Amino acid sequence: MTFISYAQNFEDVRLWRALKQFEHGFYIDVGANDPSHDSVTKAFYDHGWHGINVEPMQDYYDALCLQRPRDTTVQCIASDQPGAVTFYGIPDTGLSTADPVVAQQRKDLGMNVHKFTVEARTLTSICEQHAADRPIHFLKIDVEGHEETVLRGMDFNRFRPWIILIETPWLRDHTWEHLVTDAGYQSVMFDGLNTWFLADEHLNLKPAFEIPPCTLDNFQLCHGHALAHPLSPAVPDTATQLAEALHRAEQAESQLHALQNSRTVRAVQKLRKVLRRA
Repeated sequence: MTFISYAQNFEDVRLWRALKQFEHGFYIDVGANDPSHDSVTKAFYDHGWHGINVEPMQDYYDALCLQRPRDTTVQCIASDQPGAVTFYGIPDTGLSTADPVVAQQRKDLGMNVHKFTVEARTLTSICEQHAADRPIHFLKIDVEGHEETVLRGMDFNRFRPWIILIETPWLRDHTWEHLVTDAGYQSVMFDGLNTWFLADEHLNLKPAFEIPPCTLDNFQLCHGHALAHPLSPAVPDTATQLAEALHRAEQAESQLHALQNSRTVRAVQKLRKVLRRA
């Protein structure tokens, strides 16, 4: 069965390469956003997996609840302590954040930033409620500058995701990596967008991350993926363009035949008139 990739940077392809032998695996997606678009977990859900989605934005939370009935979706942000916190939403994007500095930077760029209050929970408390006594095959964190606070709220001694991927600045000037490596994880890769970690007890999975996604992974990009062609459903694909061109050619040919027939008829009629006069 061909694997359909939805993630923006082939994250799901890399994860599937490492974990496809597990039929009913479990994931945690912090900053889940849309249930399909750029989703790291959509392909796994389609293959029978389920997990926990942490998502504060109302529209994405509603969509996840509707489209992912096997998942547990929690409407909150993950943080280092519980309570009510200010959140900065940017509708219809994956750029919402709990970090006021990041929010101001995006507001300065002209983005439509809305400030509101959301619930904060620690990732430990979420795991205690929804992931106790079960393996967590991977944990994805994409929280737009709020990564350190999320990590400080996770007890990695009690809950041990096999693989962790965390969105990371291109400059790699983040300060939180020691919170993961000190907890018994090794950094195995930076893919340009995320830093990947393996738990010390699962370093046997490391070969899965040694080469980039390739044709041997037998995957296809989902319809509408940013790296797929056509880039937009409004742009017809090659087959459609060819069919439309053939249709136009057939119409032109029919019109030509009609014109030729019309001219022939007129010529015959004119000849008959000349013969009658003679």
